Amino acid sequence: QVHLVESGGGLVQPGGSLRLSCAASGSIFSINAMGWYRQAPGKQRELVAAITSGGSTNYADSVKGRFTISRDNAKNTVYLQMNSLKPEDTAVYYCNADRIIIATMALLYDYWGQGTQVTVTS
Repeated sequence: QVHLVESGGGLVQPGGSLRLSCAASGSIFSINAMGWYRQAPGKQRELVAAITSGGSTNYADSVKGRFTISRDNAKNTVYLQMNSLKPEDTAVYYCNADRIIIATMALLYDYWGQGTQVTVTS
């Protein structure tokens, strides 16, 4: 019913920038919360940043001041601008959408994208 597709990952040198995008498709009426998580090898998945439909944001301490999350509600798309990237930012980044109201007015929870690899290395 709902699909999330991420794009924008890749290989970048330390200090560089990348912009991730995640588009949600399906018969979507609204999405309350969208966010980005990441999982590095051997580590648990962790929240990077999240944003509500009203624009309230939340960031992991490790990315504050370097990453910016934004969204286009009309396009059901969330973005993550990542600046001043560090090797420790290397991970698979996953898009998440939660509390989705679809055309039938059903409420869906916790959808994930397939992930996009971000590698920061010199």
